[in-house]
Amino acid sequence: MPPAATGTGIRSHEWSCRLVTLLHGVAVTCLSGYVALLDGPWPLTHAGSPNTPLQIHVLALTLGYFIFDLGWCLYFQTEGDLMLLHHTLSICGMIMVLGLGKSATEVNAVVFVSEITNPLLQARWFLREMGRYHTLLGEVVDFFFVLLFLVLRIVGGALIMYAMLASPQPSWLLKAGGLAMYLVSLGFLVEICHFVRRKMLKKFPSWTSLRSTECTCENERAPDSSLMVVVEGASWDGS
Repeated sequence: MPPAATGTGIRSHEWSCRLVTLLHGVAVTCLSGYVALLDGPWPLTHAGSPNTPLQIHVLALTLGYFIFDLGWCLYFQTEGDLMLLHHTLSICGMIMVLGLGKSATEVNAVVFVSEITNPLLQARWFLREMGRYHTLLGEVVDFFFVLLFLVLRIVGGALIMYAMLASPQPSWLLKAGGLAMYLVSLGFLVEICHFVRRKMLKKFPSWTSLRSTECTCENERAPDSSLMVVVEGASWDGS
């Protein structure tokens, strides 16, 4: 029986929601990445430029998902205030950009650097549900999630934020919203740092134990030096 059909109804609902989130994350990451990196315009130099048809489609798709997910979070009360603030700011920002007809360039780039870690986050949840999180695959997922979050969402997000603030084209309200979104990302970063710290503290005793075991094994395998002297002396005397 598939996991979605087992357990309580809440788990079944969440399994389906997580699957939707995973599919959305993969699709929007690919689309927004194509728009930001290939189709253009370049977000670091063209902040506030008019929206392109492809940018509008990507933001409309993302907006629909965020409205759905915000409704899920409010109904099932699964997320904290920080995530609710993130979703609210995202929805307001995308509605504003679609209404103004400009600035989708930088907002699409923000979607890319934000959503690229989402599939890994969902994969982590599915691995935990299937009892495979505490494996090498789980370690790889956690590593790349933290790495991509730091490099793209924090560093890349800072570059996008600077380009938006430096350009005279974007609305001041959009700039304020972008700054608020970056502060939310820093809030997520604090939570991730706490997660990494807890993970390292859990791993440290096992690493210490493993190192101690390796040293013990090496000592057991090493021949006794005094015995070697006796053996060598006997051999020498016998010759």
